[in-house]
Amino acid sequence: MLEIRELVKTFPVGGGLWDRREIQAVRGVSLSIPRGETLGLVGESGCGKSTLGRCALRLIEPTSGDILFDGVSLRALKHADLCRLRRRMQIIFQDPYSSLNPRMTVGSALEEPLKVHGLAATPAARRDRVVELLNLVGMDPTAAHRFPHEFSGGQRQRIGIARALAVEPELIVCDEPVSALDVSVQAQVLNLLLDLQRKLSLTYLFISHDLRVVRLVSHRVAVMYLGEIVEHAQAEALFRNPLHPYTRALLSAVPRTDPKERRERIVLTGDPPRPTSPPPGCPFHPRCFVAEPRCSREKPALEAPEGAPDTRVSCLLVK
Repeated sequence: MLEIRELVKTFPVGGGLWDRREIQAVRGVSLSIPRGETLGLVGESGCGKSTLGRCALRLIEPTSGDILFDGVSLRALKHADLCRLRRRMQIIFQDPYSSLNPRMTVGSALEEPLKVHGLAATPAARRDRVVELLNLVGMDPTAAHRFPHEFSGGQRQRIGIARALAVEPELIVCDEPVSALDVSVQAQVLNLLLDLQRKLSLTYLFISHDLRVVRLVSHRVAVMYLGEIVEHAQAEALFRNPLHPYTRALLSAVPRTDPKERRERIVLTGDPPRPTSPPPGCPFHPRCFVAEPRCSREKPALEAPEGAPDTRVSCLLVK
């Protein structure tokens, strides 16, 4: 469904003639998502997850690399062709409070993509589709006549999901869709996303920093650090036996639900390196608790370790 090849995204920083630097937000990432599956993308804030998701839809232009959607290169498409293809790719934003226009009723917000893509020829057909979408996400049809400020955060996110579904997409990028919600509401929205995936055969790129959420929804998981993928594996394998030191540290910080569970707590020292000046060698070596001298000189490749052909790890110490 979606294939990302050696994607790079840089942003210029510094405003003076002699102060021209670049931030490499995404550094040569390659990923693929089979149709009907969910790829969870996890990592610390600022590691480039959301930038990668927006580049995947060409909401922001990549610096280099390619994105293939159902075999079609998005970077090769002209604007008109990309707009036609856009109805097959949608995004659910992180903040349900700012992703909806406060001046538009819910019905108007849901009708807008139908008008843009010409999916309902008459006002009556659009109203019927709005009612269908609200029912699909568990909302009362009377919500169409109300404004976003009249709803709770969880209800607004349901409306955001309904808006993404309006054009009948095949791929949805979920950019931290539950991070702004209470825990009880998170569970409701996650169950809704899982139900919709089963009913509509959707494919998700699910971006989150919460490993508990990612474990619930994902078939495969990619771990991102400083703009690079450091581990990519089946969800069960990654949570059962994390191989990269960064993945091990992330999992050790997940709160325990069983008080009898014994788990090594790994506390990372220092701060992530500046993206304007990434360290040589392995990008994680300044904070790594098992690093060797060669880790600061040699850059590891993302490769399959012995005995785990479906896993990719970027670490010199994992064989």
